[in-house]
Amino acid sequence: MPTHPSQLRSHLITEEERARAHPERRPTLFQVADTRYVYVRTLDTRPNGEVLMLAERQERHGLSGPVLIRRVRSPATFERRQRLVEEVQLAYRLNHAAIARVHLFTVQSSKPYVIMEYVDGPTLDAVLSLMALRRQPVSTAFALYVGAEVADALAYAHRLEDDQGARLGLVHRDVSPRNVSVGLGGEVKLTHFGAAYTHLVGREETRGGLRKGDAAYTSPEYLNCLPLTPAADLFSLGLVLLELATGRHLFHDALETPAAPPPSRRRAPVEEEPSLPLTHLMMLMDAYTPDDVEEATTGLPEGFRAVLGKALRKPAAERYATAEDMRDALRECLVQAQEASGGGPYGRKEAAEELARLITDASQHRDEAEPGDERFFSSGLEAHELGAARFGETTEP
Repeated sequence: MPTHPSQLRSHLITEEERARAHPERRPTLFQVADTRYVYVRTLDTRPNGEVLMLAERQERHGLSGPVLIRRVRSPATFERRQRLVEEVQLAYRLNHAAIARVHLFTVQSSKPYVIMEYVDGPTLDAVLSLMALRRQPVSTAFALYVGAEVADALAYAHRLEDDQGARLGLVHRDVSPRNVSVGLGGEVKLTHFGAAYTHLVGREETRGGLRKGDAAYTSPEYLNCLPLTPAADLFSLGLVLLELATGRHLFHDALETPAAPPPSRRRAPVEEEPSLPLTHLMMLMDAYTPDDVEEATTGLPEGFRAVLGKALRKPAAERYATAEDMRDALRECLVQAQEASGGGPYGRKEAAEELARLITDASQHRDEAEPGDERFFSSGLEAHELGAARFGETTEP
């Protein structure tokens, strides 16, 4: 079983070459100009109707490579069609090493597809599942490294300008484990800006206070239909990092025995059901205090606890002023943590090596998981559980 990133990569290439030897087994999704997009496997089907597929881009002159294809639910209204166009327009503007690129938007047989950069590694949702199988979180350094990379991506996105040089006021609104991926080479990618809010000229805002994304990782102000600032994304990132570093969501204990909400409690509408009960989540969000964050971060280095404590402040004005500030604080904590442990710098190489160990360790415990438990077998897990996408297995899309 490969355990080093280079071995994982070699194994991936071997599987890919093996699949190319049997092209008749893989159907073509569609062709754009001289480029064919060949189906490999379905990675995820999301509650909002989107289907994520791994495909191979094959050009006439022999160039090829993996891409991620989002088959978007066909918009039923003008508003939704407009929002889809705006999402793609926004995605084309994003050019950052820690943001997955959008290559193309196309409509084939009346079905819209978004062709994106494929990250050959698990989402943080899958990493959390691997952690659960191994019964041990990732290292503090891994969590700090991932957090700093995501914060850097958010800092870039929050500063994004339109063609006239005016700030777009972008807020991602769905920073969650399923929308952050870690490649086998240690690179971190923030994905899915489809829920993003901006001041883009002519943009159609979500109607009726509809809440997009996973509410389990959203900010108090977004959950309660209040005005948003970039600080909302920093709260979401704080929730993600807390769970990544400890293996437990901030409200894990309280949600073990959910209480019935009072009849008068208004439920904010959401585009898709969250991974935690929404009505109870809203009550917990209203009731939690800094003491709850202190308790949840017990055992983490003091510097990291301070960062999470600030990011998870309920009033947006009490959080970090910018994503740059949170990024710098996370990077400083990472340096301090490595110095305290006697280790050297922690970057892509170290993250890749730790990810490889996590995959190997977790694979030894997979048989112990409860059959059908989606927490252990979350989207994308099978594609990476042994460090290689299984290019040789295909089914009709």
